[in-house]
Amino acid sequence: MTKFLNSSITKSPNHQITKFSLVALVGPTAVGKTALSLRLAKEICAEIISVDSVQVFRGLDIGTAKPGLEEQKQVPHHLIDVADPDEPFDAADFVRKALGIIRSIRAKGKVPLLVGGSGLYLRSLLEGLAPCPGRDPMVREMLNKISANQGKEALYDLLAGADPEAASRLHPNDTFRIIRALEVYHQTGEPMSIWQKRHKSTSGQRLLCTKIGLVRPREELYERIDARVGAMLDAGFLEEVNFLLDKGYSHHLKPLQSLGYRHIIRFLKGEVSFDETVSQLKRDTRRYAKRQLTWFRADPEIRWYHPEALTDVYRIWQKIG
Repeated sequence: MTKFLNSSITKSPNHQITKFSLVALVGPTAVGKTALSLRLAKEICAEIISVDSVQVFRGLDIGTAKPGLEEQKQVPHHLIDVADPDEPFDAADFVRKALGIIRSIRAKGKVPLLVGGSGLYLRSLLEGLAPCPGRDPMVREMLNKISANQGKEALYDLLAGADPEAASRLHPNDTFRIIRALEVYHQTGEPMSIWQKRHKSTSGQRLLCTKIGLVRPREELYERIDARVGAMLDAGFLEEVNFLLDKGYSHHLKPLQSLGYRHIIRFLKGEVSFDETVSQLKRDTRRYAKRQLTWFRADPEIRWYHPEALTDVYRIWQKIG
């Protein structure tokens, strides 16, 4: 397996590569990243860094398919349960914390293994963040008022007019990132997509990373997604969301507007039936998986495997030493 990892490292001639030995295991939701990451971590003596924008929040366990305590005991995990649901946490926070964790893991002589499906967080870590202006409370308040008075669709329409490229990459319900993109445009007069492209072309440094992608045939993946939704509900997803709301967390918070949580909240508020909630959650999870694949497939450095085929690779490289 070690020879496989070494042979798969790719370098870009346009970037200086820092001496971080990193491995990333990526892919769409429900593809099987968690189970395989535990095996891979043991094989290469790694610690796992979660690359998930919602698993960072405490109390959001079932709906994020967060690794359980037994799984976390098998291999050390990082960037899970590091913020309360009402604390701000974005890609910049992730990058800052992840860099420190990477140094700590490497100081132990281990390999940092990045595991997750948040393509934005992974790219921000490996390529750096575009030097966009910071948060502007007044602009955010204005945009939040538009959302409250006119609906999320109004914000999305504003972004589609100001930055069509950014809008095409975001779901209309992703209010947090839509507001961030509009905030940058309002402050600078330039779309965020332009800032990101400019940064990508001028950035002189990247982190070296072996990227392994997991993929399954569409019908197989969709069956796993449907099964996961059922398993989450059986495990107490409704009770988890109720508990968060009972603790006083607003349903308007970013993590509670994420996939699954917003669906359950609509059901708890009596806006949709249970059967419709389940149907919409399965549908929207499939759509989310499709968007994840579109994002990751744009990265030519990712080498793609069916999880079972990668298990065969284990055996091959174990035999040749």
